Amino acid sequence: TGAQQSATVANPASGASSDLLPHFQLEPEDVYIVKNKAVSLACRATPATQIYFKCNGEWVHQGDHITQHSTDRSTGLPVMEVRIEVTRQQVEKIFGLEEYWCQCVAWSSSGTTKSQKAFVRIAYLRKNFEQEPTAREVSIEQGIVLPCRPPEGIPPAEVEWLRNEELVDPELDANVYVTPEHSLVLRQARLADTANYTCVAKNIVARRRSASAAITVYVNGGWSTWTQWSGCSTSCGRGWQKRSRTCTNPTPLNGGAFCEGQNVQKTACTTLCPVDGAWSEWSKWSECGAECTHWRSRECSEPAPRNGGRDCHGPGLDTRNCTSELCTHAAPGAEDVALYVGLVAVAVCLVLLLLVGVLVYCRKKGGLDADVADSSILTAGFQPVSIKPSKADNPSLLTIQPDLSTTTMTYQGSLCPRQDGPAKLQLPNGHLLSPLGAGRHTLHHSSPAAEGADFVARLSTQSYFRSLPRGTNNMAYGTFNFLGGRLMIPNTGISLLIPPDAIPRGKIYEVYLTLHKQEEVRLPLAGCQTLLSPIVSCGPPGVLLTRPAILAMGHCVEASAENWSIRLKKQSCEGTWEDVLQLGAEPCTELYYCQLEAQACYVFTEQLGRFALVGESLSMAASKRLKLVLFAPAACPSLEYNIRVYCLSDTQDVLKEVIQLEKQLGGQLIGAPRVLHFKDSYHNLRLSIHDMPSSLWKSKLLASYQEIPFYHIWSGLQPFLHCTFTLERLSTSTCELACKIWVWQVEGDGQSFTVNFNIAKDTRFSDWLVPDEVGTPALVGPSAFKIPFLIRQKIISSLDPPGTRGADWRTLAQKLNLDSHLSFFASKASPTAMILNLWEARHFPNGNLSQLAAAVAEVGKQDGALFSEAEC
Repeated sequence: TGAQQSATVANPASGASSDLLPHFQLEPEDVYIVKNKAVSLACRATPATQIYFKCNGEWVHQGDHITQHSTDRSTGLPVMEVRIEVTRQQVEKIFGLEEYWCQCVAWSSSGTTKSQKAFVRIAYLRKNFEQEPTAREVSIEQGIVLPCRPPEGIPPAEVEWLRNEELVDPELDANVYVTPEHSLVLRQARLADTANYTCVAKNIVARRRSASAAITVYVNGGWSTWTQWSGCSTSCGRGWQKRSRTCTNPTPLNGGAFCEGQNVQKTACTTLCPVDGAWSEWSKWSECGAECTHWRSRECSEPAPRNGGRDCHGPGLDTRNCTSELCTHAAPGAEDVALYVGLVAVAVCLVLLLLVGVLVYCRKKGGLDADVADSSILTAGFQPVSIKPSKADNPSLLTIQPDLSTTTMTYQGSLCPRQDGPAKLQLPNGHLLSPLGAGRHTLHHSSPAAEGADFVARLSTQSYFRSLPRGTNNMAYGTFNFLGGRLMIPNTGISLLIPPDAIPRGKIYEVYLTLHKQEEVRLPLAGCQTLLSPIVSCGPPGVLLTRPAILAMGHCVEASAENWSIRLKKQSCEGTWEDVLQLGAEPCTELYYCQLEAQACYVFTEQLGRFALVGESLSMAASKRLKLVLFAPAACPSLEYNIRVYCLSDTQDVLKEVIQLEKQLGGQLIGAPRVLHFKDSYHNLRLSIHDMPSSLWKSKLLASYQEIPFYHIWSGLQPFLHCTFTLERLSTSTCELACKIWVWQVEGDGQSFTVNFNIAKDTRFSDWLVPDEVGTPALVGPSAFKIPFLIRQKIISSLDPPGTRGADWRTLAQKLNLDSHLSFFASKASPTAMILNLWEARHFPNGNLSQLAAAVAEVGKQDGALFSEAEC
């Protein structure tokens, strides 16, 4: 009761010195109760006449306080120190209601002061681990992740790892680190990492050990290089020679696989037999000369010695004396003059020949072709695809890189393009459209072929044109009024829907839609961020829209709230990229909204500009969709044959670019595309080729696999990553290629491509890979929408007002599975218009109006039969 009476002391009157208020020299701190041992809390204040503890809002009894009085030597003021003990029973008494806390209250003549709260918790550590490491066998240089989730405890347990009962210290070993989730990661497995690993959790209560996990690092055997061919077994005629290799590069260890294939190769050889030389017949005797001699000759040519045969023995020239009495002698000096004249003539001829040779050499050197073939095609280096400019008769060379992961695909037969062009979808003009009337509005369809130069010329006068790509291949544009319309870039999945009344009446806008290549726009990424969509611009920027336009573009993310943080980025006028929306969070502005679906995202925006979707992984379970595509030359005039394997982000725009590139290179598709789920596990991608008939083909790849680094793919900024397998057929008559290409992510699943292909057929590119989209790049007015204008207005006027039995736009959103966006719809002047606009963006041009009519009919305020006249 004394404590309660003291607690009622009034605060000091105004003007009282704050120096006389008690201040704490020692405040109670958080403590843990271990087992059944009581804990002590203490506080000390000066000047203080009384100090009492209050625990969980109730005063502690006066008799439970231990009080000590003293004097502060520096100030001479009284000091009071109080202690209490808290038992386990006191804490357990309120367990489950709130945490147990205690606080000191000190009094002086000037008032009271309260200390900080000290929390008292019962310490414990469960026995069983939530997740323990498991034994594994891994290949050398492969990454290892040993998970460990310690038992529940208070305070939370600290985790350390033991390798063969010795502490693992990441500070001493750069190959090892421990994740915030307590998993042990070995970046590249080494033979020394073969050991038993134990996860140890400990706090102030106890120390727990997980079951030991045995990690075995094995080494698969690899062949050494072939020895030189031995000499032919025979010295004359047909024989054989051989070469060998050993499985020592490296030698298999710890159960690793032995090398596949032969360790000895034999081949036939022929050694030419030696032929000894033999003399031809003697020539006729020459006329008798001035020296009274004549001569004859013979040659070692019947046969001439070859292949190491012996040369002919004996003289090749025979001289003898003529009849000496009949010899005549020429005048002295005449023969010498003839000799000198002959030597001068020979010298002049040699000089003339040398001059002619120099002139011919210079002319040939000046006419040499400057182009030099690039031999780098034989090297499978990892880099984005590039084309080397060359002359018309010099095909561009392609270098390549490896990819991806698992399934079985089979291709057989020819690849032929479809010749039918894109067809424009036309809606019948029923009586429901007649009230719009001719003359009330003007519909204008832009023609890129006719107006491209004019449109780009007008854009070139604007400042923002400097950042747009040149040319109209990846651009759509048109002139729009209040009736709205649609822009789309064919075969990319990118479109811009301008709904009716988004443009103020009386205004006419020239609008463009552009797809950027990654090398054209610099998008900075930080940490684990990755580009998930193409970079798209729509404009001109700064135009006034009274209703949000909808920008549709593909993405390659396997989204889940626990694995991803996804943001919509927009480039400002200054060129910096800003986060305008975080998906899944409450929007901080009503200018932007994003509907993320399995293959595409739909961005509602009232301000046109440049957009991109960027994600940041929150765990190693996060994954992106990649598409694997195989191409090869349509014709093979030489013995070499290249298979190109592309690793692409799974969006239509990237696939379109690769198809255009391969058309230029003369490539053709040799298998249906495959989708790979590429995880944020920091592991690279590997690719190898198998099951190729060795009697017909051989691979020129020196290593057993090709590899592409993880970050080259994960960033998403290098769109055309690929690799090349250079094969060589042993005969020009070989036309059939059968092999299997394996692609896998380290410590992940793999995919196999089974390829059966006839390289002799001049097959053409397959158009089914990306079918031409229906429609034109620009549609204006009613032709850009599935829902007729008058019926749209009737639905809006019927469902926007709140219904008496809930029959309004909220029910329609639920029927169309859009009820997760109700707060966004409700923020707009016409929620029903937002729902119909999103339906148009998602379902044009192949949407089923009957299903929409059924959903409206179920709401109960719109007759579904009204749609029957507008169906295609």
